[in-house]
Amino acid sequence: MNLLGILLLIIITGICGAIAEFVVGYSPGGLLLSIIVGVIGAYFGNVFGEWIYQITSLRFFSVQVGNITIDIVWAIVGSIVFLLLLSLLRIGRRNILRSV
Repeated sequence: MNLLGILLLIIITGICGAIAEFVVGYSPGGLLLSIIVGVIGAYFGNVFGEWIYQITSLRFFSVQVGNITIDIVWAIVGSIVFLLLLSLLRIGRRNILRSV
């Protein structure tokens, strides 16, 4: 994969992370953390999407860059789930610290 493909994947996962932050209403940080959330969400979402694809043979909006295929819908869903877990951990940590 060349540099342009890597930059394109970073942009796509950053957009998926930003959409997930908008939906959840929780942002752990700036642009770099949006990209990290998008990458982690894309990984988990695509693992789940491949599992669904094997069962139903359905693919949602997917983008192929080089030899990597990203299902945009599953990447956003994975990012949303990851952000919900992060926000729950942060809320739980705040409640523990306040009770001490």
